Amino acid sequence: MQSEFWSVYLFGFGVVMAMLTFVWMVSVKLTNASIVDPFWGLGFVLLAIYYYFNTEGDLTRKAVVLLLTSVWGLRLFGYLLFRNAGKPEDYRYAQFRKQYGPERYWWFSFFQVFLLQGILLWLISSPLLVAQQGSDRPFGMLDVLGLTLWIIGFSFEAGGDYQLSKFKSDVSNKGKVLNTGFWKYTRHPNYFGDACVWWGFALFATAAGSYWPVLSSVLMTFLLLKVSGVALLERALKKNKPEYEEYIRRTPSFFPWFPKK
Repeated sequence: MQSEFWSVYLFGFGVVMAMLTFVWMVSVKLTNASIVDPFWGLGFVLLAIYYYFNTEGDLTRKAVVLLLTSVWGLRLFGYLLFRNAGKPEDYRYAQFRKQYGPERYWWFSFFQVFLLQGILLWLISSPLLVAQQGSDRPFGMLDVLGLTLWIIGFSFEAGGDYQLSKFKSDVSNKGKVLNTGFWKYTRHPNYFGDACVWWGFALFATAAGSYWPVLSSVLMTFLLLKVSGVALLERALKKNKPEYEEYIRRTPSFFPWFPKK
């Protein structure tokens, strides 16, 4: 079982890096490294499909995991593609381009952005493989709990993104803080929802008989909280939105709860 896991898992890294290498070549042509962002979700869909056709686990669990990954990944891919369309390169990548110089950054971006994202994407995808791999455990209550957690997470993530997109589309809201809907109960419903989705996948892997893929959900949650999510965004919002300090005082940062009066 372990040799089968590693042969599929390691080849999966090649699959995702083939996609990201192609995206990197397009980014060099466009001088825009931020086109990598939408392909984060699409990469998981690609891996879930590859894992599905190269494993022999419980067919119900395999089908559910593939369907949920596809819904989550394609929604995220489409949302980020639409949000970033026609916009200049993200300020983070633009700063790196300026720092390293355009004559160096075209190749440096492959290692700093595309290879790094490929490694993280591959590591985090392990529950998708384990949940679909050979197991004599049929679809059961732990799978139902995973599905429930996924539904909660997807509702917060997709619902939060939709509400934020609608809020930003109204020019009268420029400089204001969104504090209604999901955003009334947590300052980052999309990141909280994303974490729940991956803890849901961890429960599917656990239901299939393996506990160590939970580490992938821990890694995803850490990235959302401390690296590319909450911490990075809050620093920028505190500078740009005067009302944000009051919003911080009243609204939980990550886990939803009722706002303080």
